[in-house]
Amino acid sequence: MCGILGVVAKNAVNQVLYDGLLVLQHRGQDAAGIVTAEGATFHMHKGGGMVRDVFRTRNMRGLLGACGIGHTRYPTAGSAWSAAESQPFYVNSPFGLVLGHNGNLTNTDQLKSDLFRQDLRHVNTNSDSEVLLNVLAHELQEGAANYKLDPATIFAAVSGVHRRCRGAYAVVAMIAGYGLLAFRDPYGIRPLIVGKNEAMGGTGHVSISASRLRLEDGVESHEAVLVQVSDDGPGIPADVAEKVFDPFFTTKPQGSGLGLAIVRKIVDAHDGRIDLRTAVGQGTTIRVTLPVTGSDED
Repeated sequence: MCGILGVVAKNAVNQVLYDGLLVLQHRGQDAAGIVTAEGATFHMHKGGGMVRDVFRTRNMRGLLGACGIGHTRYPTAGSAWSAAESQPFYVNSPFGLVLGHNGNLTNTDQLKSDLFRQDLRHVNTNSDSEVLLNVLAHELQEGAANYKLDPATIFAAVSGVHRRCRGAYAVVAMIAGYGLLAFRDPYGIRPLIVGKNEAMGGTGHVSISASRLRLEDGVESHEAVLVQVSDDGPGIPADVAEKVFDPFFTTKPQGSGLGLAIVRKIVDAHDGRIDLRTAVGQGTTIRVTLPVTGSDED
């Protein structure tokens, strides 16, 4: 149950990655690491312990670049005490590759043998994440023509990983000189979410909170969970805000208009409520209230 994070931006990502790892700290407390890319150069710092203990100001200053990945480790394979198994992992061939991994491979021993005997690659730790990294590196090397990559080659390499690696895994990786790559196992067992900070023009803050409360409906009371997502962006005009939950309504040229409509349908199916509060120039808050059912032990 590790935490993984990848960010591509127009400016430095070191602070965003650090803040993101703090939010993901619950997913792993044994080690933490960040790698940023500055052109074709990687900058890495990682170590054992909590995020706040691993990174100091001097470390953050060295993490240059507008693209990066981060990892918090909860060891389920390999050694919990090995500093060498902190992530992200790095391999220099064929292009320079770093990878952070959440999950478990179930055929690690066979893969390690294949990597050594067939792919001529050495795995230095007992971590299945390093195995996954080397499988991806080999697939990229096999598919690249004249050691050049294009999207089709990269996606074909990921398909090769899917064919060879068994288990549940989610991955964020960077290829030197090319950019960020993220993928999951074919069954999508491990969580991985893609998001864009479009509404705030690349600046501002988003906060997520959850609380438990008791609702009174005049006859009886019941417990509920309230989840709030708020930003301090430009807000939504009133004529748009009243339509955001309507199916097929979108303000994007390539949008489907189904995202919030589906969310509302799911919330309604669980006897919950979703509402939006917004003001132009002051930001937006979406509130989801869901009833608590069953006992605390369920």
